[in-house]
Amino acid sequence: MTKFKECITILHVTDSHILASPTATVLGINTAHYFQEVIKHAFASHHFDVILLTGDLAQDPCMASYQFIKDILEPYNTVCICLPGNHDDFDLMQQVFSSGTISCRKHLFLNNWQLIGLNSQIIGAEGGFLSNEELVFLEHCLMNNVNHYALIAVHHHCVETQSSWMDTMIIKNRKQLFAAIKGYPQVKAIAHGHIHQSWESNMAGVKIMGTPSTCYQFKPKAKEFSLDDALPGYRIISLYNNGDIKSEVIRLTEPLTGLQMYIHGY
Repeated sequence: MTKFKECITILHVTDSHILASPTATVLGINTAHYFQEVIKHAFASHHFDVILLTGDLAQDPCMASYQFIKDILEPYNTVCICLPGNHDDFDLMQQVFSSGTISCRKHLFLNNWQLIGLNSQIIGAEGGFLSNEELVFLEHCLMNNVNHYALIAVHHHCVETQSSWMDTMIIKNRKQLFAAIKGYPQVKAIAHGHIHQSWESNMAGVKIMGTPSTCYQFKPKAKEFSLDDALPGYRIISLYNNGDIKSEVIRLTEPLTGLQMYIHGY
């Protein structure tokens, strides 16, 4: 078990949508540029024990995209956990993120906490689902480590966001997820991506945290696909040895340039 300070600090970044070329754009946004800026901004004023990337790392799921991410993260010499999203090629991710500090490992002990990563990807679809294998893995981690508080990480959201178009992509069997953790009060929080906006709620005493994208954002409470001009951001999650958890969302201060606000889908 890796030993850390009394407070474990996690940098949560998500939905970077990196393309094969670092000069290419999605919806007018140079996603590579803003991913780099988010990482630099976060490390300029904070120390992190773990970087957590919760899916849609690539818009073009190819070797070049994942290698770019690896090249950006490696100099920080920080443990990085990479989960797949609906846009990702998980097999390729595991090939690229397989050495040193950057990996796709699903279970990490941090003092008296455990970080449990789940794969909610449905290959060829945008929505989320947790296979029986994932749910069994989750319960195995919880059952065998009852003295460890738990933070669960996953790409897709598990609580409705009041955006009707986005909520069509919610984890379909989320009731099974909450049934699986019901008997384990050590589960303190679920961190996810996919929604491209800041979101916090509480479900049966479990803190649910959605984090802004490192590039473009979606308009909250929208009935159909809608972009927002909110800035890229990241979340800092602090895990305390007494089970307390605190978090804050921080956004870049530089203007977001190039966003094609009135495009209907991507």
